[in-house]
Amino acid sequence: MNIKTFKGKTEEEAMELAKKEMGEHAVKMAARKVEPKGFFKKLFSQPVWEVTAAVDEPDVYERTAPRKPVQDNPAVHYTPTANKSQELLFDDNNKSEKGANAIEQKLDNLKKLFEEQIREQGQGKSVEETKEKAETSANELPDKNIAFLRLIFRQLLDNEVEEQYANQIITEIEASLKKETDVSKILANIYQKIVLKLGQTKTLEVVNGKTKYIFFIGPTGVGKTTTIAKLAYSLMEQKKAKVALLAADTYRIAAVDQLRTYAEIMNIPLYVIYSETELAEYKEELGKYDVILVDTAGRSHRNKEQRDDIERLIHSVPAAARETYLVLSATTKYRDLVKITEAYSEIAEYRLIFTKLDETGTIGNIFNIKMLTGAPLSYATNGQNVPDDISRMDPQNIARQLLGGGN
Repeated sequence: MNIKTFKGKTEEEAMELAKKEMGEHAVKMAARKVEPKGFFKKLFSQPVWEVTAAVDEPDVYERTAPRKPVQDNPAVHYTPTANKSQELLFDDNNKSEKGANAIEQKLDNLKKLFEEQIREQGQGKSVEETKEKAETSANELPDKNIAFLRLIFRQLLDNEVEEQYANQIITEIEASLKKETDVSKILANIYQKIVLKLGQTKTLEVVNGKTKYIFFIGPTGVGKTTTIAKLAYSLMEQKKAKVALLAADTYRIAAVDQLRTYAEIMNIPLYVIYSETELAEYKEELGKYDVILVDTAGRSHRNKEQRDDIERLIHSVPAAARETYLVLSATTKYRDLVKITEAYSEIAEYRLIFTKLDETGTIGNIFNIKMLTGAPLSYATNGQNVPDDISRMDPQNIARQLLGGGN
C-alpha cells in the first residue's frame, strides 16, 4: 500500500493533489488543519490542510477474478444518477427531506407508468372507461389492481429482487386485497410488507464497564479492514468509547499494514495474533477497552479448514461478550452470496454489513440475503473514505428505494 501526505489551502485542494499524483483510486485516510507556529508566522501565514492518502495494491481475489464494470454488466440496470439514490439507504436526518422528495417523484412515475398500461389494456378506451369495466368484474380483483401488482412485481425484479421473494410479497398482498382497494392503498401495503420483512436494524452498542469483541468475517476483497476503520472512528467520536484493533488476518501482510496505519492515525492500539490461544494471552490487557474490533482473515468460503480456524477464534470469546458481522459486497452475484452466507452460517450467528453500494445501481441483494438468512441488517458503505461513507441501514428507506427503483 502506497501512503503519502499532501498539503493544500483547503482539504479539497490537498485531496485533488493526491489524486493527481496517485490516481483516481487514492483514498483519504486522514485530514487535519495545521496552524502556523510562531508569533510572526501566525500573523502573516495562513493555515494549511494536510491530507494523508493511500492507494491499496490490487487484492489477490480481484486480480484473479476481476469484476466487470457496472455499465458492462447486463444484470445491473445502471444510470449515471443511480448511485446518488443510494443515500436513501441510510439513516441520515439531513437527507430525509431530499430523500422523501426523490421517493415521491419515483412513486409518481410508477403511477404514471401504470396509467399508461391501463390505456394500452383499454385498446383506445379512456382510463375511466377501462377502470369502470374492470371494477364491475365479479369474484375477481379489478383489472387495474392486477395490472398494478404486475407493475410492482416487475419493479422489484428490475431492482434484482429474486423472483421467489417478489412472488411471495405479491401473493401475500393479493390475498388480502378487496375489490374496492385503490392503487395508493396497494402501494402502501406492499411498502409495509417489505419493511416488516427487512426487520429492525441492529448496530454496535457500547456498554460501559463491559468489554465487547466485534468479529468481522467475510471473503477477501469486500472491504472489511476499511469498514473496521470507519466504525472505530465512529465509536470513538460519537460514543466516546475506548477502542482497540486486533488483526487476525496474518495471511495477508498488506491487510495488517493497512490496519496498523489506521491505528496510528487514530492513536489507538493494534494487537496482532496468530491463533485463539494468543487472544487468550491478551484478554486481561484488552479488558480495559470498551470495544475490540477484530479483523479476521478473508478466507475462501469453500475451504472448511480455514473456516474452522475462524470459528475457533470467535468461540474462544464467550457469546455474551461478542458480536459477529458478515461483510458482503453489494456487487457480488446473488448465487455467490448464497454460497458465502451458507458457509459462514456454520461458523456463527451474524449481522449483515453491505459494502460498495456506490458501485452498483440496484439493491435487491440486500433484501434477498435478508430473506435467505434471516440475519439482522446493520451497516452499509458507499465509498472508501475514512471515516465517512458508512451509515446504519434504514429498512423504510430500503423499501422505498426498492419500490422507486434504481432508474
